[in-house]
Amino acid sequence: MKPPPIRLRRACAAAAAAGVLVAPAVAGSAYGASPPVLSAPSAATPAPSGTPAPSTTPAPAADTDFVRLTPAVAARLDAAVRRVMRETGVPGVTVGLWAPGKGSYVKAFGVADKATGAPMTTGLHVRIGSETKTFTVTALLQLVDQGKVRLDDPVAMYVPGVPNGDRITLRELAGMRSGLFNYSLDEDFIKKFEADPEQNFLPRQLLDYSFKHPALFQPGAEFDYSNTNLILLGLVVEKVTGRPLHEVVKQDVLEEAGLRETVFPTGPELPAPYAQGYTNQTASGAIEDATHWNPSWAWAAGAMISDLQDLRGWARTLATGTLLTPATQAERLKTTPMDIPGAGYGLGIFDVQGWIGHNGSLPGYEVLPVYLPQAGATMVILLTTDVQHEGQEPSTLFGEAVTGIVSPGHVYPGHKPLIPPK
Repeated sequence: MKPPPIRLRRACAAAAAAGVLVAPAVAGSAYGASPPVLSAPSAATPAPSGTPAPSTTPAPAADTDFVRLTPAVAARLDAAVRRVMRETGVPGVTVGLWAPGKGSYVKAFGVADKATGAPMTTGLHVRIGSETKTFTVTALLQLVDQGKVRLDDPVAMYVPGVPNGDRITLRELAGMRSGLFNYSLDEDFIKKFEADPEQNFLPRQLLDYSFKHPALFQPGAEFDYSNTNLILLGLVVEKVTGRPLHEVVKQDVLEEAGLRETVFPTGPELPAPYAQGYTNQTASGAIEDATHWNPSWAWAAGAMISDLQDLRGWARTLATGTLLTPATQAERLKTTPMDIPGAGYGLGIFDVQGWIGHNGSLPGYEVLPVYLPQAGATMVILLTTDVQHEGQEPSTLFGEAVTGIVSPGHVYPGHKPLIPPK
């Protein structure tokens, strides 16, 4: 699958789920926001292309949908998480699972700071990478509900100078089908970022890195996870509202959703308490502390920060469409295929083996907040690194290990990519 667009360089190696800044959010990331890196999924029936994802109203769940979180299951989860930590070398991870009538499982493992040995705890803030895309697209869809924009408007109505801008629609931007080159894969951008990860980038600078490349395909012809799409949607939201994107997200999305620990930063600051984040997306390739790197290069595609409990609430809000009209949510959940069976991408959201949501990856951190409608179940996984393991996003490997235990009929894939790299 395609790499998550939030990672800087690995964007081409991640799967296509949708969560990383530099790489595609569904599978992984590489200096940006993008989808998670997916691999061989378990048996599950994919939603038909072009149709809404399954109803987000939970029905009585069989154990194949989600098992009861008994002490025995918790012990299996403990062992599975520790095994993946050993295999991947992840310093710290937090796993949260909740399902009506089935109990909950919330536990932190490892350390939040390798220098001090401070333990990972469940109340720490982390950078959420491409999960930011879900907030940006929600802000856009709220404008659709208000009649201020239409999904099939060409982006040229709002942002001048976009290649094919008279033919690329807002829908195609949100659905990763614009054909625009992902700026976070541009070699000049990567060199500039690596030279000083604490520098500030402006949205127009990011677009310049993209627009010097030819379009990859005609609008709507293919799926290709690109952080460029979200930078454009962020500018559209600012143009229509007359407000900075971080203010729109705060006032219209975060406050409406009741998320008090989630922020859209305007600099490198992190609200306390927070976990340190570690990456090898460095000029030397050595692992460094990326905690205070400036996320401005990811902006509308991956700059935000949150914590476990806020992401728990957001996963359900996003999947059930609480902030949108039913008609607009239905449009959001219409998926088109990615490059693995059982996975589809909608408008800033994915459906992977029935789990609805988005992953996120940014240098130093990865998150996986998703919702399983059949069981009304929520899973949130937070990591203090984005260092890949044998070409796989670690958040995907944890997601596979956890769902293999708690939702055997809906296993979030992690190993054996189905399509060999080109």
